[in-house]
Order: sequence, then C-alpha cells, then structure tokens
Amino acid sequence: MRIKTINVYKVLLPVKGGIYRMASDDVQSLDSTLVEVVAEEGLTGWGETCPIGPVYQPQHALGARAAIAEIAPGLIGQQVQSIRLLAKRMDERLNGHGYAKAALDIAFLDLLGQQLGVPVSTLLGGALTDRVESYYSLIVGEPDETARIAADKVRAGYPRLQVKIGGRSLEQDVATVRKVWEAVGFNARIAVDGNRGMTVAAAMQLSHLCQSIPFVLEQPCNTMEEIATLKGRVSHPIYLDESTEDQNAVLRAVSMGIADGFGFKVTRLGGLTKMTTVRDICAIRSLPHTCDDAWGGDIIAAACTHLASTVEPRRCEGAWIAQEYIDGHYDGANPIRIVEGHIAVPQRPGLGVKPEPGMFGPAVASYGG
Repeated sequence: MRIKTINVYKVLLPVKGGIYRMASDDVQSLDSTLVEVVAEEGLTGWGETCPIGPVYQPQHALGARAAIAEIAPGLIGQQVQSIRLLAKRMDERLNGHGYAKAALDIAFLDLLGQQLGVPVSTLLGGALTDRVESYYSLIVGEPDETARIAADKVRAGYPRLQVKIGGRSLEQDVATVRKVWEAVGFNARIAVDGNRGMTVAAAMQLSHLCQSIPFVLEQPCNTMEEIATLKGRVSHPIYLDESTEDQNAVLRAVSMGIADGFGFKVTRLGGLTKMTTVRDICAIRSLPHTCDDAWGGDIIAAACTHLASTVEPRRCEGAWIAQEYIDGHYDGANPIRIVEGHIAVPQRPGLGVKPEPGMFGPAVASYGG
C-alpha cells in the first residue's frame, strides 16, 4: 500500500464558554491542522496536531503546516507497511518538529490499521481495557467557583481533576487548592498544575501550606533545572509536563530522578509511535502518566484514547481530550465522547473515526496527485 496524496486542512476550534485560562496564556480559539493521507488503493488515514497557542510550547499552527510542506513531498509513493521507515523518511526531510510529524504518524497508523483490519491500539501493543479514564481540567478561576465546578465534575463521574493555578497571588492559589479538596476529598485524584508559572519559592510555599492535602504538583516551574531543585524540599509528588519536549527529555528526567510521573502530550513527543517508547520506559520505572494532547477534535482524541488503553491501568492517569471545551464532532456517527468521566476505546479498524466528507472545506495544501 503506497501513499498517493497528502492533503492538509486548517480547522478553527473556538473555545466553548469563551476563554481557556492558564498561568501562561488565555486562549479563545485554537487552530488545528489535519492531514489526510490517501493510499493508491483508496483508503484514507487521518492525523491531527493542534498546539494550544504559540506560547504554551515551542510549537505553533503555522509551524506545523510549514513543516508538513517540507516533509510531505518526500513521502509520496512510500509504502505504509513500515511505520519506522516512514519515520526515518520524515527525519531525512526535516530535523525536529515532532509535533508536525506526529500528525502524519497518526495518519499512517490509521491507514495501516484499516488495511490489516485492526484498531490502532493493537498496532501499539494491544489494549488492556476497553474503557479509559479521562480527567477534567479546571482553568485558573476564583476559588469558590473552581470548587463548585470540581464537585459537579466528580458527580458526573470524573475520577481525576486537574486544577490550574499560577499567574496570580499565592494566596489565591492556596485558597483554590484547599476549597477543591474540601469539595471533593478522596472522591477524585487531584493534580495541581502550575503550567510553568511558579517560582521555586512559590512552589515550595504552596506545597508546605497545603501539606495535608494529597495531590500531585504538575510542572510548577519553567525549566527542568528549577524543578530539580524542588526534589526533597516539597511535600508532594512532582509530575513533568511541558518540560518533556522529546524522548531525550523524558530519559533525562527519569535518570535525574526528578519526576514522580508525567503529563504526556502525544504530538509534543512526536506521535503515537514515539509515545510507545516513553510508555514502556515509564512501565520499567513504574511511573504513572497521562496520554493527552494539547487540543483538537475527534482525530487526536481517538489517538490519545487508543494509546491510553495500552497503558497498565494503575499507571494510567487518564486521557484528557478537548471535548468539554469544543462544540460538535468530526465524525457524527462514531464520535469520541466522555461518558461518566471515561472514554470508550474505538473498536473499528484504524483510529475508528472518519471526518464527514467535505466538512473542512478545500485543502489548504495538497501533495502528490
């Protein structure tokens, strides 16, 4: 099965409710890049990458499409059967830019799964469950309102909450953590996410002031070096998120012993194929982690769900998808949905989702013929 055409689409995803607020940025609309890889036999595979604005990570939507323009022409005519060979071909065309290559990697796996008649989870080593946990992300907000939403989401079935803090006074952050704990207690696992917005001193103070509350402290500071100085000086486990920019960064964090877990993003790490490597590293060291992405619709949501299903449940901290913050689905017949805080793993071949024909309008770029 050879690649005949690669089509690229731009899709704007407005944030439902107006603003998604983090320590580093406020976003109101996300620019998602979708790739459609068409095989000579007529099968199509889909991939997606959707950076959450240009400052959350060193990634942005225009960069994704520019990178694909460098890579795609060299993939026309290539066989799809060897995902590793396709990865090599992409690296030969462009150094780095894993978040752009990830969209293509996902599309290749979607194609191969359809050809072989198996879901993508099978290609990633095999699902261990047919239903994965999700978690709800509480944006930076007033303490009382954040606690109210937290209680509502626990009643809705979410087993884990991510509470975003930072970019404001320590007093407000501490009050938010305390009120969320009072509202939900042990009914949900809690991650307190600084999104790189805290100083080392503030992270230490927050941990000590909330010492009796069980939570994991996610990416409180900007750099891995800053986070390394927190080891042994805080009362809570520390998870890395934004610092894990590639596989080498994950290896470095594990070897330094500064991460008690991770918040992984599929596209940031270069796609599903590379994510299986860090998944297995975490299994060796018994490190829990999420299987997320920054944003996007049904395509990236399906990819995250397939991956999460292959992680041993006791180490899987859930798959975050943007469904709660966007309207509609790419595939109305087989949408990826959160039901009672969990996501059903697609059982159809490939990703198990197909965008409705023509819904994205004309391609912004096409390669091959």
